[in-house]
Amino acid sequence: MSPSSRLWVELVNPASLPGSSDPTLPSSTGPQTGRGRVVDAAGCFTAAALGALFLSPALHGDVVPLSTTRIVVDVASGTLACVLLWWRRRWAFGVAVACLVLGTLSISATPAGLIALFSLAVHRPVRQALLVVALWIPSILIFAVYSPTTDVPSVVVRVVPLVLAVTAWGMFLRARRQLLLTLRERAARAEADQRQHEDGARRAERTRIAREMHDVLAHRISLLALHAGALEVRPDLPPAKVRETAELLRATARQALEELRSVIGLLRDPGEEPTPPAPQPTLADIRRLVEETRLAGAKIDFEMRVEHADAVPTALGRDAYRIVQEALTNIGKHASGTASQVCITGGPGDGLHVNVRNRKPLHANAGPALPGSGAGLLGLQERVDLAGGTLVHGPDGSGDFVVDAELTW
Repeated sequence: MSPSSRLWVELVNPASLPGSSDPTLPSSTGPQTGRGRVVDAAGCFTAAALGALFLSPALHGDVVPLSTTRIVVDVASGTLACVLLWWRRRWAFGVAVACLVLGTLSISATPAGLIALFSLAVHRPVRQALLVVALWIPSILIFAVYSPTTDVPSVVVRVVPLVLAVTAWGMFLRARRQLLLTLRERAARAEADQRQHEDGARRAERTRIAREMHDVLAHRISLLALHAGALEVRPDLPPAKVRETAELLRATARQALEELRSVIGLLRDPGEEPTPPAPQPTLADIRRLVEETRLAGAKIDFEMRVEHADAVPTALGRDAYRIVQEALTNIGKHASGTASQVCITGGPGDGLHVNVRNRKPLHANAGPALPGSGAGLLGLQERVDLAGGTLVHGPDGSGDFVVDAELTW
């Protein structure tokens, strides 16, 4: 396509060019709704009525009456201009130019030309409207010379203000439409961003609740399984030992229910009475955790050498507790009966080092294995990453399985 052809296509119908994205351009198929058809029909009839009013003084002029030929040409041109308004949405520039040409020989086509110019200013870029406005000047001069009923100054004084007013009004409406469209797009974008933020917060809350349920329940359920397994493999235990184990089962189950009740309370509706949250574990609770696991029959060598242990931040102590808890839970599931070590060292400025180590079991555990989701260590990795620390887990060179974490303090 040559540059001149491309310029003409852009002026007549910019929507036909690739990459055109003017939000105010109407559909290329013309009016699609009943309301649009009614508006277009009203525009045609309005232009015809105004054209008759414009022509009426010339028909009854006493000085220089119009000849029959001029009247026929005027009426035919005005009628054709009014009919062309039906397609002013689809070919706004072409209809405006056609009505302008017809208005050169017809005073009754002037209203149709003004309506087409107004539509062009509303629906197309400013440069097209200004081009047609510029073409109105020679058209007015030609009509003033052609028509015997008027002169150049009279036509200029009467028509030019109308042309400028119609163009300015159309541009104003176009700018207003673009502003409203921009505001609607911004509102829609803000709503989408808000929904995305809410969805992200909801997913994060679900992940947090799932992690919390795993942390507080997996260890308790594992202890229950270990206590029950001890009764299963040792049916000859003394009655006092059986009662002690049953008491441990009952206490562990009660603690699991209390912690489960606290977590489920997070899922209640805001209007319901909230459930008091369970106390969050601290660094000092790790010793109690180890003792509870020992009562289930685990062999644990525990060591804690932490400077200023009372000054450990709450979040740091909770992370260390969850690491030890998950490691002991996995030992109970997959390496029950093996010796393990829990060592916690560190101090302010040096960080907190948590190390849990257990020997690889020589024989498989009797009975069915305890189920696991496989997400415990992944949850620990996320927790440590969020705390700005590092976590390593897996077998080392000696064959021990190690969970080693370095937490920032």
